Amino acid sequence: MSDPAADLPFFYGSISRSEAEEHLKLAGMGDGLFLLRQCLRSLGGYVLSLVWNLEFYHYPIEKQLNGTYCITGGKPHCGPAELCEYYSKDPDGLMCTLKKPCLRSAETQIKTGVFDSLRENMLREYVRQTWHLEGEAMEQAIISQAPQLEKLIATTAHEKMPWFHSKIPRQEGERRLYSGSQPDGKFLVREREELGTFALSMTYGKTVYHYQILHDKSGKYAMPEGTKFDTVWQLVEYLKMKPDGLVTVLREPCVNQNNAASGVSVCVFQRRPRGNGYTPPPMVPKSSGAEPPRPSLPMDHDAFTSPYDDPNECKKKTLFIKRDKLMIDEVELGSGNFGCVKKGVFKMESKQIDVAIKVLKNENEKSVKDELMREAHIMHQLSDPFIVRMIGLCEAEVLMLVMEMASAGPLNKFLSGKKDQVTMENIVMLMHQVSMGMKYLEGRNFVHRDLAARNVLLVNQQYAKISDFGLSKALGADNNYYKARTGGKWPLKWYAPECIQFHRFSSKSDVWSFGITMWEAFSYGGKPYKKMKGPEVMSFIDSGNRMDCPTGCPEAMYELMKDCWTYKHEERPGFVKVEEKMRTFYYSICKKIPEYMKTENGQPPN
Repeated sequence: MSDPAADLPFFYGSISRSEAEEHLKLAGMGDGLFLLRQCLRSLGGYVLSLVWNLEFYHYPIEKQLNGTYCITGGKPHCGPAELCEYYSKDPDGLMCTLKKPCLRSAETQIKTGVFDSLRENMLREYVRQTWHLEGEAMEQAIISQAPQLEKLIATTAHEKMPWFHSKIPRQEGERRLYSGSQPDGKFLVREREELGTFALSMTYGKTVYHYQILHDKSGKYAMPEGTKFDTVWQLVEYLKMKPDGLVTVLREPCVNQNNAASGVSVCVFQRRPRGNGYTPPPMVPKSSGAEPPRPSLPMDHDAFTSPYDDPNECKKKTLFIKRDKLMIDEVELGSGNFGCVKKGVFKMESKQIDVAIKVLKNENEKSVKDELMREAHIMHQLSDPFIVRMIGLCEAEVLMLVMEMASAGPLNKFLSGKKDQVTMENIVMLMHQVSMGMKYLEGRNFVHRDLAARNVLLVNQQYAKISDFGLSKALGADNNYYKARTGGKWPLKWYAPECIQFHRFSSKSDVWSFGITMWEAFSYGGKPYKKMKGPEVMSFIDSGNRMDCPTGCPEAMYELMKDCWTYKHEERPGFVKVEEKMRTFYYSICKKIPEYMKTENGQPPN
């Protein structure tokens, strides 16, 4: 899990702006002279330091949600090396093209940041304590969930720092700072009573000063009117270099002996409670009446799951949203018989978030309104990282269903024409996520009835969620299937034989649909059964025929598709088995060459 820039001879690691400028001075200050360094303000980001006309220019490079890198307002690139290559040919907004790299001397080592030195141990300790894994199983978990794990670890890394003192009162903070010597700049960080907020306490002139660390709506941390950072520890590291509104820079930490005892690299990870105030350990059932347990994933942690998680505003139990909490854009994301889906903004207590709003036509008949209400009630019961989150219903000028935004759109449209940009490994990962979402539904006795690539929405290229629960049904506790009373307008090409012939639906019929969705994904958005009509498809299946393996699709994935297309539903695997096969294959290909480590030619770096 080395830094993607580690092999670049002009990458200096975690150096300050002044250190970067000193290196550029020593290298001659020629126009176009440049170097790359870590960005302290954004996770995984860099800063490009450039010389032009004897002046220094520093351009932040942010790592995007889809894993690409770009200078603000610039084009995205798959890695820092590719970004620098691009700007060596085209300035595209820079003062000049990158002409000469400022190379590290033989004695100049890449400077590791405070988080770099802790990351490996923290990743392994988290996996060990959360999932109780060791050896090969631990390595597979780390490889398969690397981006999510790294973000999770980074956002909680302050808890392992010697200067972090958890939730202590202001008076106790002062007592600890006054204990022993009190040099200027001695400091500690503590949690405030308000969940998710912190305070910085420091000494200057034998007096203790207290500063609130602000946490804004975008999730950034900062001193009042100061520079913003992704994490608390990044803010502290910055304040060691610049006071940024403090009476002096931070110098000596007031050591929390609980963190210091283990050298800060290993510490018990506490899973933050969710809305009910209690989160059980992985695989331990909740009390009776609660949802069945399932294996815990990095995505379950409220530091990662989604931008809709707000530590200061737990999910409200009420289904309804007040109209003044919504701002609706004119931009349409899609439309159907019910009405249209529009882009909007939901105003929460501490921030504003983008949402998708399903808007019902005024002239729609009562049955359509009832269907939307049913969909809302179904979705409101579901909570899983791989299912589109239902935020609430708004009854105003029209009936509106408010859902979280998955801005990259439907899987089939996203993949169409992207064979050169989206790898097979990427598709395997997305379909594994869909299988985990469907396993959750199966465990809750929900039948989706409309699983298809058009109803798998992407948050970004690495993150998929199941949507559109308009046809979904909740089974009774003792039922394995239910029988639909009417045919209606059904997606027959995605339906299992028992659905078409007997109108019988179950999780096993969803498994058949999952196989079709897999075929669509591995065909890069291809249309199943080509130009066959519904009756032709039924005859094709009844004759024992199945669609051919998509070009380039791994054999193991096609074999799983055929398992999903087992004619008799009682012989078809359930989603527990389907997800296990997806996970095993995903781990096996990640083990060969982890996606995040690949270079442009598909090979691991030297």
